[in-house]
Amino acid sequence: MGTHEVRWRPNVTVAAYIEQDGRLLMVREHTSRDGIRINNAAGHLEAEETPLEAVCREVLEETGHRFEPQAILGFYLSDIRRQGGEVVRFLRIAFVGSVGPREVEQLDEPIIETLWLTPQELRARAAELRSPLILRGLDDYEAGRRFPLDLIWSAE
Repeated sequence: MGTHEVRWRPNVTVAAYIEQDGRLLMVREHTSRDGIRINNAAGHLEAEETPLEAVCREVLEETGHRFEPQAILGFYLSDIRRQGGEVVRFLRIAFVGSVGPREVEQLDEPIIETLWLTPQELRARAAELRSPLILRGLDDYEAGRRFPLDLIWSAE
């Protein structure tokens, strides 16, 4: 590497698209940058996890439901400009799955509540969404895009 090259450290996140009775499971959460926002159950991939383990953990922590992944929806890149002008790139891996009954009442600290929203309600609240990737994923979800879970292979 030359002296002017910067080593990229990927910010990998996972997100879940969960539908029941025509409504998608979302969360309202406090964010440090944008105040209260609506998001999928989502979060960062930890060093010791596979993406599948991460999405199951995040759904349980943020919604209190156990997640049963069924497919990969897609991979999405997004650049976020932080205060001071720094641009941070995120790779979001979105999963499709289902949940059973709520098992945990105490949710992660930034989560205010869970919401079950129709796709139309979600689009109507676009100004409240944490990321434009939510609606892009929703478009793919409604279009029936699905990839097998073994698309991501991990040498463990």
